[in-house]
Amino acid sequence: MKFPHLFSPVQIGPYQLKHRVVLAPLTRMRASKPSLAPRPLNAEYYAQRSTSGGLLIAEASPVSATAFGAPAVPGIYTEEQIAGWRKVVDAVHARGGVIFLQLWHVGRVSHSSFQPGGALPVAPSAIAISQELKTSTADGKVVAYETPRALETSEIPGIVEAFRQAAKNALAAGFDGVEVHGANGYLLEQFLQTRSNQRTDRYGGSIENRARLLLEVTQAAVDVWGANRVGVRLSPYGIANDSGEPDPMPLYTHVVEKLNPLGLAYLHFIEPRSSGAGRAEVNWQNVPSAMVLFRPIWKGKLIAAGGFTGQTADDAVAQGHADAVAFGRIFISNPDLPRRLQHGYPLTPYDRKTFYGGDVAGYTDYPEYDEKVKA
Repeated sequence: MKFPHLFSPVQIGPYQLKHRVVLAPLTRMRASKPSLAPRPLNAEYYAQRSTSGGLLIAEASPVSATAFGAPAVPGIYTEEQIAGWRKVVDAVHARGGVIFLQLWHVGRVSHSSFQPGGALPVAPSAIAISQELKTSTADGKVVAYETPRALETSEIPGIVEAFRQAAKNALAAGFDGVEVHGANGYLLEQFLQTRSNQRTDRYGGSIENRARLLLEVTQAAVDVWGANRVGVRLSPYGIANDSGEPDPMPLYTHVVEKLNPLGLAYLHFIEPRSSGAGRAEVNWQNVPSAMVLFRPIWKGKLIAAGGFTGQTADDAVAQGHADAVAFGRIFISNPDLPRRLQHGYPLTPYDRKTFYGGDVAGYTDYPEYDEKVKA
């Protein structure tokens, strides 16, 4: 066994996992149009990456029609989408895998062309993403981000309710749990951080107020699932989508301390060295390690993600910094990644051009390693 710590069993919530190699949630933009429901190709993709006793975190899925900002991402707010996800879940369970769904609202990381009626995207405050960063419209034009509309205080319970209903829908689809997406500059992180949240109501100002929405959404998911089948993803030192808090430690220490008593399945940290939300190769140097900083504060299971190799993942588990490690890019191009890592087989390089959109190419056509054929 090449990485003994990575291939030791671990308990995540009620699930006894046989190894600690996790599929990270990866936006791939291959849902059916216009329904935005998962299709048989998506079920095949997830089944390929399933292992008996392994955890998969399915891609971020908008909780409502106003929650998304990219084409062909699967939702979790209609009956058709629930039915599509059920086929994905069934395919994973058939191979003995465990699968959680990541619940998503992009907030200002959107464009009016994706919004019902061409409305502006919503955010905590009417602050646009930096003009240096660009986005795409629904018809593929590259444009600057629009200034979003600030949510009214009276609208925020509706956001919480959208997450609650999405959690119910994920339960109806047969998932084993859900992950609340509080990272990468999307809506919940927009509320957390001062650069995007300049509100003066009970959701802005103090750290306690800025953390309120994330905690309310998490509690809503817990109400549906029970705490031991809910995870939360955070990126304390990330800079994706024009995010970033000047001094993250007080804010994220408060968040972690408030999440601790809930008894969640896990907390999922993105390492800041790899915080570009997948759009480009990112490897920031001399940045703090989220897992090292927050391991002493977080009392539950911790999943780390972001630029790990088999060796660094095994080291993270061996040193007690993480209980499991989520892999993204190399799991795309190596559907049998756990087996390859366990046996030391060579890894197939990924093709970034096929990450987003398209069909089979770069999605389900990566082969498993054949040990009978010399590399």
